[in-house]
Amino acid sequence: MYEFEKYLAPSQHEVTELVRLHPFALVVTNGGGAGGAPTVTHTPVIIERMASDGGFVGGAMLGHIARKNPQWRQLTDGDPVLLVFSGPHGYVSPTTYADDPNVPTWDYAAVHLTARVTVLDGPGDGMYVVTRTVEELERLEPTEWDMESSLPTFERIVGGIVSFRFEVIEQRAVFKLSQDKPREVRERVAAASRARGCPHGDVAELVERVGGHR
Repeated sequence: MYEFEKYLAPSQHEVTELVRLHPFALVVTNGGGAGGAPTVTHTPVIIERMASDGGFVGGAMLGHIARKNPQWRQLTDGDPVLLVFSGPHGYVSPTTYADDPNVPTWDYAAVHLTARVTVLDGPGDGMYVVTRTVEELERLEPTEWDMESSLPTFERIVGGIVSFRFEVIEQRAVFKLSQDKPREVRERVAAASRARGCPHGDVAELVERVGGHR
């Protein structure tokens, strides 16, 4: 992903929060698709550990896919994998600019993490990844679910997945949130997004909170 200089992430905290709050990622691997195109799977990917400096590079992520999905058989330990996390996004109409001529655009936030993959298919690996995933996702719920009584069910069906550890080697992020527009325009962009319901996440909140950073 190309990182536009004027749309760089305002902080590592914002990058980390986007990944934490939007864990349903694209796992992109080389080849396997029609005509040699990449293979992509949509699946939850969660943070196992951050790097010592608080960033993703040098840290690790965890994910899993269905065993019936042939993508995992295309992977060898150490292969490069791209993890794509999409945050709130939305169309921006020129009606918010209050001048003509103008053109529409799209505000969005996204994080791409390049990683080296390790296939985790040993005894206990599936349960470790699944329970860690549940723990992370339940922290986002108003009331956390206690999985303890369901662990036997997990054990019975966990053979149907294959798990992965992703060691992150590169981070790229774009937070394009009308930073190039005056404050009053950003306010109109946010208001218009709220008026139509922010169907792809609360991009209005990001425009207001992050869009003023230069």
